[in-house]
Amino acid sequence: MNNLAEQQTSQPLEKGSISRVELVYRTLKKSILSNEFYPGYQALEPELAKSLGVSRTPVREALIRLENERLIELIPRRGMRVIPLVPDDMKEIYQVLTSLEVTAVELLARQRPQRHDLAELIQAINDMDASLNTDNREGWAEADDRFHRLLVESCGNQRLALMASSLRDQGHRARLVTLKLRDKPTKSNKDHRDVLEAILEGDWQKATTTHYEHRRHAADTLVKILQEFKLPHL
Repeated sequence: MNNLAEQQTSQPLEKGSISRVELVYRTLKKSILSNEFYPGYQALEPELAKSLGVSRTPVREALIRLENERLIELIPRRGMRVIPLVPDDMKEIYQVLTSLEVTAVELLARQRPQRHDLAELIQAINDMDASLNTDNREGWAEADDRFHRLLVESCGNQRLALMASSLRDQGHRARLVTLKLRDKPTKSNKDHRDVLEAILEGDWQKATTTHYEHRRHAADTLVKILQEFKLPHL
C-alpha cells in the first residue's frame, strides 16, 4: 500500500485539491476491490494509519464511508473487517443492480440520444471487442465495467447512478475471481451492441428487455461458477 505522506510531500495538497480523507478512502477501497485485502481481512485503525503515513482521523472517516458501502464492517476494539460475499449475496446484488440498470436504459432510450452522444459507450464496446480478440480478460472486464458505469451515468438520474455504483463495487471482487473461470464472453459484447442500438432507435421496450436478459444471464453464470468451483465466500 502506498504511503500517502510520501505522496503529499512531493505533491502537497492545495486548496480545492483532493482531501486526505478522499486519498485514504480511495487507497483502501482499491486494496479491497483488488483483493489485496482479501475477504475476512482485518486490520486495526492504528495499523492502517501507520501503513498509509497519516493520522487516525482520515482513516476513521474513510472506514465509515466504506462501511456505508457494505465493503467492510467496523468491529469495536478489532478495527475493520472486509465483508466476505457468498453466492446468495451475489444473487441479491444482481437482482437490485439489474433493476437499476434496466430503469437507466429506459430513461436513456426515452431521451432518444444521437450516436455522438453515446460515443464513450460505443468506445467501451469497441474496447471489449479488441480485448477479446487478444484474449485479454482483464482488459475486457475493465471495458465492460466502464460500459455499465457510463450507461447509468448517462440516464440523468444521479441517485440511481450512485446506488448502482455502490452495488457494482460490492460485486467486483467476485467478478475478478471468476473472470478466467467463465467461457469467453462474446455473447456479452453482442448484448451490449444490441442494447445500444435499441437505445439509439428510441425503442425502450426492446432495450430494457435485452438488457434485463443480459444481466440475468450474467448473474446466473457468476453464481453457477461460484457453486461449481466451491467458492464459499469472496
